[in-house]
Amino acid sequence: MKLRCLIIDDEPLARKGLKEYIHDVDFLELAGEFDNPLRASEVLMNQQIDLLFLDIQMPRMTGMEFLKSLSHPPMVIFTTAYPQYAVEGFELHAIDYLLKPFSFERFWKAVLRARSQKEQPASAQAPSSTEPDYFFIKCDNKLVKISYDEILFVEALQNYVAVHTVEKKYITYLTFRSIEEHLPASRFIRTHKSFIVSAARVESIEGNDIRIGRHQIPISRSERENVLQQLLQNRLLKR
Repeated sequence: MKLRCLIIDDEPLARKGLKEYIHDVDFLELAGEFDNPLRASEVLMNQQIDLLFLDIQMPRMTGMEFLKSLSHPPMVIFTTAYPQYAVEGFELHAIDYLLKPFSFERFWKAVLRARSQKEQPASAQAPSSTEPDYFFIKCDNKLVKISYDEILFVEALQNYVAVHTVEKKYITYLTFRSIEEHLPASRFIRTHKSFIVSAARVESIEGNDIRIGRHQIPISRSERENVLQQLLQNRLLKR
């Protein structure tokens, strides 16, 4: 299955880069490119378009204003140089929010998310309840059982890892990567090279920090888009 795409961006170099990226992905098909959202309207009305690569700051009409004007919009990946619009972008249910200049690796991650959403209905079944919801770590010369529900966040400490739970902090001789690979991605989010948080335990986002109880966990610039995507999409209530 191919995703038919449109590029809407007033910067020629940005369009050129996106075309090259799209050409390298076998499940993407470029249906057109436009330097103005108004010029894309006819294509959207008369053709089946699955995905928009949409700039935000453009003459006459912003990408967000254009998206709000569509009665049945396709999936959207915002491509912009302005990070301050990220929350509003996810409020509009964007698949992703790419900050220019972005690498092919970051582009690839975004389009995989779009393909996954296209292939999998919103009513997809949750993981089987028979799957284990815990793991064991070695701590203080004993094996300690850690339930996913108890974890607040995980912190890298040089050669060790600290698992912060509701009751206490466990320090174990493991690599950060080994913990990250074991935690289910649907429930835990990497916010920084040294931190993974439980999505269910996040109380607020304050600037570049996440608040969990008395703890403030940093959000790195490279992870901010992904953190907002996982926490906010389809969960940010609006008037």
